[in-house]
Amino acid sequence: MTSEQTPTSLSERQRRLLSIVIQEYVRTAQPVGSQSIAQCYELGVSAATIRNDLAMLEREGLLTHPHTSAGRVPTDAGYRFYVQNLLRDPELSSRERQEIRAQFSPARQELDQWLRLSTSVLAKASQNAALATAPRAVRSRFKHMELVGIHDTKVLLVLVLQEGSVKQQLLDLDEPMEQSELSQTSNELNDRLASYDSAAIEASVAHLTPFARQVALLVAAAMSRTDAQFSSTIYRDGLAQILEAPEFSGGENVRRIVQVFEQRLLLEQVLGDLSIGSDVQVVIAGEGRYAELQDISLVIGRYGARDRVTGLLGVLGPLRMPYGRTIGAVRYVAALMSEVVEEIAG
Repeated sequence: MTSEQTPTSLSERQRRLLSIVIQEYVRTAQPVGSQSIAQCYELGVSAATIRNDLAMLEREGLLTHPHTSAGRVPTDAGYRFYVQNLLRDPELSSRERQEIRAQFSPARQELDQWLRLSTSVLAKASQNAALATAPRAVRSRFKHMELVGIHDTKVLLVLVLQEGSVKQQLLDLDEPMEQSELSQTSNELNDRLASYDSAAIEASVAHLTPFARQVALLVAAAMSRTDAQFSSTIYRDGLAQILEAPEFSGGENVRRIVQVFEQRLLLEQVLGDLSIGSDVQVVIAGEGRYAELQDISLVIGRYGARDRVTGLLGVLGPLRMPYGRTIGAVRYVAALMSEVVEEIAG
């Protein structure tokens, strides 16, 4: 950006022009020229003035020239500025919301079915690929643990959490301990830590014996790591739809989008790195952190039952994405899935 003019100081006309270029490019997948803008939009200025404004937007890094075309297309920075500053409360129409809600009306008792439905609905509503993670407890709670002597000073810690996950960790003791001593410590901690979260465990170790305190802190650390993760079960739908986009019609781009969509470990890494609050988050071109996402946008939202269980769902597609509609769809389906989870969780 130049020091004289930053994107936040763009004039209203320049902001509108950026919105027009992005909206037209999303619609046509073709570079947008000043002449076509002058013909289709009543801006009250000449094509030459529009051309000058487009050139300024290009100097600011918000637009670019593809090859020798006279038209312009948005850059990653242009899309980011548009999403952060120019979108006006994106929302689906009342009719679209009614159609989506109608699909959630039939009684389905299994959460697995709801998650498959949510990705199918999102894929159709956005005309892109959709994904969702199964919900998990926001804060893990202790259920049971066992210390099992393996050999000499090696001990296996088996931790069971209330949401059903099981964690195992090998410990190296300073000196051997009898299984009876290990079981006594296990029983003591099972009595003391029942239903505690990691913070409560850390606050309750002062009066424990040194060994029990060491084990309790290991348990708390394991639970904290679990709380920082999300469910590794990822539901996906809509790959065929995303492959219809011109950006992914052939060559290396097809391989990359299929790799992103199909490789669970890559999706786990990307989703695990996101810090998603109560509203939808847009990730454009991987925000420079993931080479695999250089031509891809993610629109991700959180759903769940207040502070008890939570999951992620969203849309994956090309940078040339109808962001307003997609954000509205993700936000609405996330709200419906929250209703489902609230009902299941009681």
